[in-house]
Amino acid sequence: MSIWKVPVTAAFLNSNRFEDMVSYIGIEFTEVGEDFVAGKMPVDHRTRQPFGLLHGGAHVVLAETLGSVAANLTIEPGKGHAVGLDINSNHIRSIKEGYVYGVAKPIHIGGTTQVWEIKISDEKGVLLNISRITMFIVRK
Repeated sequence: MSIWKVPVTAAFLNSNRFEDMVSYIGIEFTEVGEDFVAGKMPVDHRTRQPFGLLHGGAHVVLAETLGSVAANLTIEPGKGHAVGLDINSNHIRSIKEGYVYGVAKPIHIGGTTQVWEIKISDEKGVLLNISRITMFIVRK
């Protein structure tokens, strides 16, 4: 059973793009399952740090994007919205090129807070990063 309060697809999420960081660094939504949101991000000149590795902050941007979008999809339209309260990111391995793939899954969906875990892997499925974001639900 789906946890989303509105019907949603990756194509729909990708069609609602703005001139923002998500678009600038090339994050794309790849899949929406019954209880997860997935996306990918390129490892290129926009996301690397000076030593040629994927910037740790880029991991965090991908994690927060996936977790925030997922959290907002669990709220009834017109009833409020979710905003980030805290994020923790553990960098496990580095990567120099290609794409990274993230999957956000809920740990807790409550009335005032939500906690999401985001696992980020390389193209072979090797775990690179685990992040956890806590969202605050602002009710209207």
